[in-house]
Amino acid sequence: MSLRIDVLTLFPGMFAGPLDESIVRRARDRGILDLRIVDFRGFARDKHKTVDDRPFGGGPGMLLKPEPLFEAVESLRQPGTKTVLLSPSGRKFSQAAAGGLAKEKHLILVCGSYEGVDERFRDRLVDEEISIGDYVLTNGALPAMVVIDTVCRLLPGVLGDEASSVDESFTNGFLEYPQYTRPAEFRGMKVPEILLSGHHAEIEKWRRRQALKRTSERRPDLLSDSMNHDPDGLKKPSGSKTE
Repeated sequence: MSLRIDVLTLFPGMFAGPLDESIVRRARDRGILDLRIVDFRGFARDKHKTVDDRPFGGGPGMLLKPEPLFEAVESLRQPGTKTVLLSPSGRKFSQAAAGGLAKEKHLILVCGSYEGVDERFRDRLVDEEISIGDYVLTNGALPAMVVIDTVCRLLPGVLGDEASSVDESFTNGFLEYPQYTRPAEFRGMKVPEILLSGHHAEIEKWRRRQALKRTSERRPDLLSDSMNHDPDGLKKPSGSKTE
């Protein structure tokens, strides 16, 4: 099974490089991810290829016009397509949201620009709005790259070890536990003895305790009051709170 992603943007040059390396490139080379970058300025019909205009009622900045956006999405959409608008007003992106998108067959990611989009486009053709954080960027290109990279890691066959995507921060509701590699001692700093013991059950308990401790200290907002765990944090949470 492969995932097709069409990205609608006014700045296609921003995508050259980041999506041609590492995990995303591997997915593309293996045919797991079919990624296409589309400059929707090409769907503007006037001789100047106008894609923006002033908002009715006044106000600062420019809005993306509906005509090129409608034509671009309608030319790409097929049964089962999900259209996602990258927008500051969208729901905050999370690992859980990425997991949902990774199950789709075809995504159209629309990169917002300027002061936003004509509301008629949002009302008629957008299935979901996503924000990657509570801050303002120049346009939606960087958020689209973040979404693509996060979703790509969850596609079957992309990672060398499929367990890697399961045992990461946010996947099970906790931040990831501390990890160590060789040497066992470096500049007087020793690896915790439990990790050298070979007792896998005890190592698992230690890791869960450490994950809970780290989450409590650094991201208490991720912990739900109703989360099902024992006093030592040994049980895996029944659900995650990442939004």
